[in-house]
Amino acid sequence: MFFVLCANKFPHIGGIKVLIYIEIPTIVSAELFVDVSPDELSIALLEDRRLVELRKEKIDIQFTVGDIYLGKVKKIMPGLNAAFVDVGYEKDAFLHYLDLGPQFRTLQKFLNMAKTAKKGGVDLHKIKTEMDIDKNGSIADVLSAGQEVMVQIAKEPISTKGPRLTSELSIAGRNLVLMPFSDKVSVSQKIKSAEERNRLKKLLISIKPKNFGVIVRTVAEGKRVAELDKELKTLTRRWDESTAKIFNLKPRALVVGEIGRTSAILRDIMSPDFNSIHISDKEMCKEVKEYVGLIAPDREKIVREFKGDTPLFDQFGIEKQIKALFGKTVSFKSGAYLIIEHTEAFHVIDVNSGNRSKNASSQENTALDVNLAAAEEIARQLRLRDMGGIIVVDFIDMQKAEHRQKVFEKMKEAMTPDRTKHNILPLSKFGLMQITRQRVRPELTIETDESCPTCFGTGKIAPAILLEEKLEDSLKRAVEQQKNKNLTLKVHPYVEAYLTKGFPSIFLKWRFRYGFALKLIASASLSFLEFKIFDNKNKNKKVDL
Repeated sequence: MFFVLCANKFPHIGGIKVLIYIEIPTIVSAELFVDVSPDELSIALLEDRRLVELRKEKIDIQFTVGDIYLGKVKKIMPGLNAAFVDVGYEKDAFLHYLDLGPQFRTLQKFLNMAKTAKKGGVDLHKIKTEMDIDKNGSIADVLSAGQEVMVQIAKEPISTKGPRLTSELSIAGRNLVLMPFSDKVSVSQKIKSAEERNRLKKLLISIKPKNFGVIVRTVAEGKRVAELDKELKTLTRRWDESTAKIFNLKPRALVVGEIGRTSAILRDIMSPDFNSIHISDKEMCKEVKEYVGLIAPDREKIVREFKGDTPLFDQFGIEKQIKALFGKTVSFKSGAYLIIEHTEAFHVIDVNSGNRSKNASSQENTALDVNLAAAEEIARQLRLRDMGGIIVVDFIDMQKAEHRQKVFEKMKEAMTPDRTKHNILPLSKFGLMQITRQRVRPELTIETDESCPTCFGTGKIAPAILLEEKLEDSLKRAVEQQKNKNLTLKVHPYVEAYLTKGFPSIFLKWRFRYGFALKLIASASLSFLEFKIFDNKNKNKKVDL
């Protein structure tokens, strides 16, 4: 970013005006938007008003990564060196021998003591640890069918597969990750200063309880001992309080639940760049404000409750970005576009120059320009859709090795903000780049194609002139069904404009007829002739007609 200052005339340099260019470093501003509906939670992260991350989850979803369950072994699979464990999901979860953790025997000893202990639980730091299991051992040596085990969700159910489990338990905080049944202290390698890493390691070794390990996260850099000690005590207290209830639990029960989804995202991505958090639900706003006050007391004021009638994502233009960024074809620069295909095994992304090639003075330079811009958009798409597994990118062919190297370096730079583990390989001589990205939850898929506005996908056309009567009839039945007039009608913006034009407008007549508590809201997420009616008194529950 540049600012241009125009100075006054200076006699000693000929009386001419002087233009002074001052370079100001660009500051990335981050905003979080949380939209809460009766059945779905939508979380959007914007950086400089550009959508970079999106989460859509059902309110009643279970088996979130980080949840710790009391499970029961259903079947031992010696050929896979793994076991299937019942944690309450429709399909048994998968637990491999290598995911048991070296201190599995100590974990089982603790579990057996906790099951028979009186109210108050068992102090882990007072337990004598058992020998580590053999890392080359067999699953049948340590587990048997019907055995109860404590397990943690490492990967959410994806497609036809059940959850992936681990017995190396951990509880994540803002600065630290607590590791019960371990004594190791590890420090994030992203902290570049060796002196700071040594300081943090010595500090945690001196304050952590016995039989608890700690991973020091990157955000802990520069933190004082009092702050880290407070968080460590909070995490150990959470472990003690949760495990104290084990004696009363039966298999398939949740032992330690991950914190709220919004708070978990804040815990991982909260940074000084955040300048606002908008939440459409009063209760969740209160919860997030308390959490922000805990991890960053001076930033509590950035959490704001959104009270507008227009849907949150429509008000801030997020819905429009979602429609543009999801789908098979994604445009990104001067006519260039990506084609994104998904298969069961991997994802394929094809880079196309579009109409850029028509005006290109140099094919090689055009290819480089488009590929560099594509690298940024591809990194954004991977975060947005949470694409995991193997991703193959077919860039536009470039003859020069230094240009292929530039694209490789650009991709690594663009992927730096991505918190998910990933690996990027240089371009092959065919212009293909391979990327692997850890997959811990199902990929986010949003259907951007809309149903035909006249037939709604049936192939038969209803008389469009009857839409007004259909809307009024639905409103009338909703008022009678709910026995209250505090309802909201959501329609496409074009239909909203039609219903509110003139005086008295059609909708104003409906308000006279059915009660002034009726509201009309335009929502770009609806197709042209689609509409929905919500009961405002019952937490905006959708009215089924």
